[in-house]
This record gives sequence, structure tokens and C-alpha cells, in this order.
Amino acid sequence: MIREILKLGNPQLYEPSEEIVEEDFGFLPEWIEDLHDTLMDYRKKYGAGRAVAAPQIGIKKRLLYMFLDKPYVFINPVMRFPDNEKYILLDDCMSFPGLIVKVERYKRADISYLDENLKPQTMHLEGDLSELLQHEYDHLNGILSTMRAVDNKSFYLEQMKREF
Repeated sequence: MIREILKLGNPQLYEPSEEIVEEDFGFLPEWIEDLHDTLMDYRKKYGAGRAVAAPQIGIKKRLLYMFLDKPYVFINPVMRFPDNEKYILLDDCMSFPGLIVKVERYKRADISYLDENLKPQTMHLEGDLSELLQHEYDHLNGILSTMRAVDNKSFYLEQMKREF
């Protein structure tokens, strides 16, 4: 089911999410379907969107959904950074379409998680994939990219992105 994406300023976006526990396992198929449907609907409307975090659609659980060449489900992910190399980039978010924020992110990250079959997985991430999942992971902790802005002049409207 397509769910409403919570927008910038909604207090729920700033609350940390809870771990998914055994009692939640029965809800996972529905939550994953809702994340998929919502992401695909956003893509249709805006021509963008690679991943979504459960808190963005009002599910206060540590669950991420990414669709690239195929779907990826991240249950209770834990992110680590193998080194301190960072870079500055322009970040967007489904919770504030049309706004771009200049942020600093790690170039590389490792993410450990349970997949949709509750099997432990680890994925090494680099570049834009590392940035993408850092962004989504932040949502699980109640952090938006607006809170990671490099400075107070790091906000741009979408149509200005082409100028950078």
C-alpha cells in the first residue's frame, strides 16, 4: 500500500526508531510491501528515489528498503566506517522534495543487517551507495540531512542543483 511520506518538520522524523524484535516478524511482509509501493510511487511522481526508511512512512522500526537492480531489505542495520575519508556532496530527501542540502559523508561504509529472510548479511559500500545508506540509516536515528548541513548556507532549491 502506498503510504504518505512524512515531511520536513514532522516531529516523528526526529525520533529514534526501535529495533525489530521477534513479535514484529509477522508485520515485516506488509511493511516491506508498503516501503516498496511508496518508493515506486515516489519514483513515478518525481523521477527519483532509490531507498526509503520505515520512519519516513510512520513505521518507527529499524527497517530500510532499497531498490536498485533488485530489492534490498535491511532489518536492524548497523553501520560502521572502515576509515575516516569523507567527501562533500549535495543530498536530497523524499521528506523534503525540491530541497538540496550540502553535507559531508564517509566515502566508505560497511552495513550489517538481517535480510528479508532474517539471514545475517554484510555489505561493503562505496561512493554514492555509501552516501545513500548513510542517509537512510540516519533516518533510523531521527537525523535528517538538514541537520548535517555543512554550514547555514548549504541549502538549495532543486532547480539550482545544475549550477553546482
